[in-house]
Amino acid sequence: QVQLVESGGGLVQAGGSLRLSCAASGLTFGLYTMGWFRQAPGKEREFVAAVSRSVPSTSYADSVKGRFTISRDNAKNTVYLQMNSLKPEDTAVYYCGARFGATMPQVPNYYDDWGQGTQVTVSS
Repeated sequence: QVQLVESGGGLVQAGGSLRLSCAASGLTFGLYTMGWFRQAPGKEREFVAAVSRSVPSTSYADSVKGRFTISRDNAKNTVYLQMNSLKPEDTAVYYCGARFGATMPQVPNYYDDWGQGTQVTVSS
């Protein structure tokens, strides 16, 4: 059974940084593309970043390019999201998703498994 566990969320002031982690188990991690999505209250889940199983292929939403960095450690079955220069509009629940294969879709429906999410709140 696939399990994804996010951590690292919290409350931070605008301009600050956070590093999210997603620990995966129950899957052959190196065969999966990993993605980060976020969902704010009343809004749909939106793509943030993805990293292919074939590192260093990455993809970012325009809204986070230059501020966020996705990375993975296949030895630790973990994917990270380093978030710098945070803005109040980055406030959301952040979810980690896993997709078997090498492509990096930006649509949530293409991901097979999800974590429970971690709250990120950026105050102005």
